[in-house]
Amino acid sequence: MDTQSQVLERLRSAFSSGVTIPEEFRRTQLTKLMSMLKENEEQILKALHKDFSKPKFEAVVSEIDIVINELHYAIDNFTTWMKPEYVSKNLATKLDTCFVRREPLGVVLIIGPWNYPLQLLMLPLVGAIAAGNCVVLKPSEVSPAIDNLIAELVPKYLSQDCFAVIQGGAEETKALLKNRFDHIFYTGSQIVARSVLQAASVHLTPVTLELGGKCPCLLYGRVDIPAAARRLVWAKFFNAGQSCVAPDYVLCTAATRDALLPEVRQVLEDFYGKDPQTCPDLCRIVSPRHWTRLMELLGKSSGKVVIGGESNQEEKYIAPTVLVDVSEDDALMQEEIFGPILPILTAETLEEGIRFTNRQEKPLALYVFSEESSIVNTVLENTQSGGFCSNDGIIHMTLPTLPFGGIGSSGCGSYHGRWGFETFSHRRACMLRGWGLERLNGLRYPPYTENKLSWLRWTASPKSCSLM
Repeated sequence: MDTQSQVLERLRSAFSSGVTIPEEFRRTQLTKLMSMLKENEEQILKALHKDFSKPKFEAVVSEIDIVINELHYAIDNFTTWMKPEYVSKNLATKLDTCFVRREPLGVVLIIGPWNYPLQLLMLPLVGAIAAGNCVVLKPSEVSPAIDNLIAELVPKYLSQDCFAVIQGGAEETKALLKNRFDHIFYTGSQIVARSVLQAASVHLTPVTLELGGKCPCLLYGRVDIPAAARRLVWAKFFNAGQSCVAPDYVLCTAATRDALLPEVRQVLEDFYGKDPQTCPDLCRIVSPRHWTRLMELLGKSSGKVVIGGESNQEEKYIAPTVLVDVSEDDALMQEEIFGPILPILTAETLEEGIRFTNRQEKPLALYVFSEESSIVNTVLENTQSGGFCSNDGIIHMTLPTLPFGGIGSSGCGSYHGRWGFETFSHRRACMLRGWGLERLNGLRYPPYTENKLSWLRWTASPKSCSLM
């Protein structure tokens, strides 16, 4: 097996040869990646089920089809994305050809997480391939079955000179980060993100961070409570709450809470039956360590469990759980929950709810449920978050025409669709000049005069062309 340095040297040599630059190479690799997903769907589903009992429905929707849709979108559009973008000019540059050229960055590193171990590794890969890069993929060792399958499949379908999978745990990742890359794309926790940034700083490597945070869900004004309960329960307990964009907590009035709880209880029974532990549609926690962390958080909480609370360590099972009477300083409010535990906090006015939200770190997603557009717009205009969605959860991240990314502690940079292509591209400013207008150029040469300066300022003005 090649060492990390040998793998990187192979990829650097391939990139230097220019093999990734042609449009046809990129299209071929994107098409082969699609074939990899379609031809190995059953193996992928089995691996995901082995890692954390992910239901077929959720796995197909959130791991396979979302990537296939992204591939279709990229294949249909990346030729246009590659074209030079011509820019406006002033009088001093009127005879020049001025444009922005998108060029690949080089050899990039994509580090994926365990919660959506295929999707969150493959989606950035689509953008990196479309942009013409060589890529090192580092899947998460926390989900070993899909980790091993990715390592097996990628070399069979994609160019081994240009794409590689490096496996391992924390030590292997630490060693990998000592190498120089042209970009690092990391999805995961804020704690590890700090280590990634420190390692990248040694080589001044640019970094995209896709992190998480406590995504709030505000319910105010007139709300269709039965519909809100269905959408909230689905978004929160999809993948057993192990989603970076899952609603982390609910903010509403006490009256809304009291109306919502019986609907949530009924929806949970409709979705997962009277005994959710036996339901095949409910995912499990990924590892004993993560199960223990969630149970410790629940144990430390001063909130009152009104729905769920049951658990089974051997099965890594935690029932969909809802708590009330949760305070701002509660244990459940000190970190991202990342599991099937939903605290409901009360704030009696929308303004109070917004102030509460703004006291927290900026989240990856923010949700507001209301039939009143004025309330939706008020929340939109007075908060900050990576993404925003009204009257639903998670859905916004499935649209490839919207950028997906965080702000502040929830991340930096974005991807999906063209945004992924742009993340893995250098926007090179290009000006092609001829030898004309040398007399006009003379305005900038010494000896300097006030008259020259006056004329030069006019020719360089954006308005100079419009006055001609």
